[in-house]
Amino acid sequence: MPKQDIVHLHPLGWENDPEEERFKVSSLDYLTACTYNNYALFFRVDDADKTQVADVLKSGLERTLSQVRHICGTIEKDPSGGYSFVKKKDSTVKFVVQWLDLPEDSDDYPSFDEIVKGNFCTSTLGDLKRWSVPPMTYGEKPEAHPDSSPVIAAYKVNFIRGGLVFIMHHHHYSNDVMGWAGLVRQLAENCYATVNQTPFPQWDPACLDLSRFTKPIVPEDSKIDGPPVPERHPDHIAAEMLLFHLPKSKAAELKKLATPTSTDGSWISTYDAFSAFIWRTISRLRAPVFKPDLSAPLLWIGAADMRRRMHTPKVPARIQRNVMTVAFSSTAPVTAPTAAEVISGWSLSELASYVRQMTNSITQEALDQMLDVVSTVRDQTALNIRIDAYPPMSVLQTDHRDANVTSTDFGFAKPFAYRHLIDRLTQGVLIIYPSRDLSPESDEGPEFSISYETSLKQALIEDPEWCKYFEYRGVDAIDAPQ
Repeated sequence: MPKQDIVHLHPLGWENDPEEERFKVSSLDYLTACTYNNYALFFRVDDADKTQVADVLKSGLERTLSQVRHICGTIEKDPSGGYSFVKKKDSTVKFVVQWLDLPEDSDDYPSFDEIVKGNFCTSTLGDLKRWSVPPMTYGEKPEAHPDSSPVIAAYKVNFIRGGLVFIMHHHHYSNDVMGWAGLVRQLAENCYATVNQTPFPQWDPACLDLSRFTKPIVPEDSKIDGPPVPERHPDHIAAEMLLFHLPKSKAAELKKLATPTSTDGSWISTYDAFSAFIWRTISRLRAPVFKPDLSAPLLWIGAADMRRRMHTPKVPARIQRNVMTVAFSSTAPVTAPTAAEVISGWSLSELASYVRQMTNSITQEALDQMLDVVSTVRDQTALNIRIDAYPPMSVLQTDHRDANVTSTDFGFAKPFAYRHLIDRLTQGVLIIYPSRDLSPESDEGPEFSISYETSLKQALIEDPEWCKYFEYRGVDAIDAPQ
C-alpha cells in the first residue's frame, strides 16, 4: 500500500468565518452534466523538492479556499426550493499526498517520462482509483446527485518517479472547464507568491456572484414537469476514448480547404473547419454500422464558453461555476443538415459554415430566454446534459483550448499538460485540448480525445482522408470495471 498523508484543509482564516455560507446553485449550473470532473495537472519535479512542493500546494490551497469559497463544503437542498453550495465554519476539503515513487512501489506506477511517452493518456496511469479521491472520479453516478449531499471538491498529490500528478476533483455544478481554469490560475498565483515571497493575488468577490444566471423560483402552480431523467440509450456499443493530434500546419490546410469561395463576406474559423471535418469523417465511417435515416438530421452539440459573450453586464474572466451553454442542432435557429448531407451531400465549406452559424446563434439573449424556461421546470436536476442518452452517431464536443493552464507558473514548476481523466466513458463526447507547446516555431496543435466505438476504431485510425490531417496518439481512456 503506497504511503499517504491525508489532511482535511480549512480555508485560511476559517476561525473568523460565518457559521454558514450558502451559494445558490444557478439556473445555468443545472444544465451541465451531473458528474464529478477529474482533472490532472502533470509536473516535472525533482525528488529533493517534493516535500516542499506538497507544502506549497497545501498552503496555496488553504488561501485559495478562502477566496473561491463555494468549493469548500457540500451541495444541499434549500428549504425554499433548489439547491445551494453550503460552506460551514468547520467545513474542510480533503487533501491527500501519495508517494508512488518509493522503491517498493515505484515499479507499479509509471514514471513521468513514461507518462510523457504515453501522451498523458489516462490509460497510461492504470486504475484511476489509486490516483483519485473516491467517489469523485468522472461519470454519471448516484454519489454526484445533489440529493446525495455531494462533497464539492478534493485534491490528491501523487508523487511519481521524476514528477507529480496533481488531481483536482470538483462537482460539475461548481465549475465548467473555464471556471476550473480560473481556479487553477488563482491557485498557481498563490503558490507562486508562497515560493517567491511576493504579494499574494487579489480575488474579485464578483467571481462568486452568479445572480445574473439565477432565475427567481416561480410559484408551484406555475411550474411544469420537465423531461424524464436522461438514461443511457440502449443502442450504444462498447467504446474507447481515442487521442489524436492536429498539427498547426495541418489545421491551416483544413481551414483553407473548408473556407467558402464566395465573396459575400462569410468567414469560418479553424474550429469550424476541423469540427466539420471530424463530424463528416466519423459520420461517414459509422453510418454503415448504425444505419441512420439518411434523410433525417444527426444530432450535433457544441459547447460554448459565455464569459466573452456576456455584455449586459460583462462578467469577470475568472468567474466560477458554469458560465457556458450549448448549441443543439435540433433546436438552433439554423436548418440542420441531414445525415446524407453531413456525410457527402454538402461541401466541407457548407458544413463548416453551418458550424459557424450554430456558434453565432449562441448569444446572451438566447441564453436569457432559455433560462426563463428552465426556471419553470419543477425538477431542474433532470435537465442535465447527457449525450449518451441520444442515439449512436450523436456528438457533443467541448472546446478546452482557451483553458491553457500550462502557461500558469506555480513557483515550483509549470504544468507540462493536463487531462480530464476518464474511466467511465460517455459515448458521443469529444474533448478538444489546447496545444502543449504554444511557441511560434512549434507545429504542435490541439489534441482531440474522441469517444469512439472499439470495434470500429481501426477504420478511423487507418482512414486515408483522416490521416492526411490527424495523427493517432493512442487510446486515451477505457471503461474500468465498476
